[in-house]
Amino acid sequence: MASKQRQSGFTIIEMLTVVVIIAILVGLLVPTVNTVRNMARTAKQKAQFASIDMAITAFKTDYGDYPPTFLPHDNTMPAWNGSPYTTSQMLAEAILGQDLMGFHPDSDWTDAMVESGGAYNFDGLSENEIQQNLDRRSGPYLDTSQANAFRIGDLFVENWGNLNPDTFVLCDVFGVRRLFIGDKTVKAGTPILYFKANAISKKMDSVEPTNSIYNIYQNANLISLGPVKPDGSESDILHPLLDNWGTLFYSAGGYKVIDPKITGRPWPHRPDSYILISAGPDGLFGNSDDITNFGE
Repeated sequence: MASKQRQSGFTIIEMLTVVVIIAILVGLLVPTVNTVRNMARTAKQKAQFASIDMAITAFKTDYGDYPPTFLPHDNTMPAWNGSPYTTSQMLAEAILGQDLMGFHPDSDWTDAMVESGGAYNFDGLSENEIQQNLDRRSGPYLDTSQANAFRIGDLFVENWGNLNPDTFVLCDVFGVRRLFIGDKTVKAGTPILYFKANAISKKMDSVEPTNSIYNIYQNANLISLGPVKPDGSESDILHPLLDNWGTLFYSAGGYKVIDPKITGRPWPHRPDSYILISAGPDGLFGNSDDITNFGE
């Protein structure tokens, strides 16, 4: 009797076993890849903060102070009052200029300095007057090709509240929105929040934030626009920071602004200078993935 020849190839059981093993390996690998990717993006964001820190230091060297958080005619920390020019916009002006060609010392720190009569407006000026204007400027303190500076009107195409859409903010490295600028496609992240410390204050008070070391209202108009969406459309999502700023920003054990090493009372990091905050990969201020230029 002739012996039966065994057919070569995988059985169904063997194939299923291989598929299960591959699925297990992928399940183990994907979290590791995501962890490494997030670590790399966090490091990139920290590097951007380091560049901004150097730019702010250079501005302070030239003008004696950090970019302001209040209008020059007022030596107090003012209430929000619906201000259309947030401190994050002021930061972009200080280190780049409202037209990205350097900071002009005649700026009055309003959002209209590119309009008629403003320090950044060239309308009606002769070539010699334009050159004189540029010669008086300082900076830009950051390379504009690396600054991640974008107009508010490009980030939020449907709604920008009472903010001037032609003013710039610095954005983080987590590209959310794809923009076409000239012949290039670039990715814009979420605006970076800048808060200058009120160094004469000893408070972190959610009831009277205008008298606190850090005042959440300085960027409330910007935060109220919600997260940046890929198409720039209006978002119906609130940043957790704005939705619950009393706890997340000011209270001990809440948001990262508070230094956990000091337990006697709520006390922030860097109370004599400034802080920078990125919304992190999820684009929402107030979550655990936020990245700052202080703390851990």
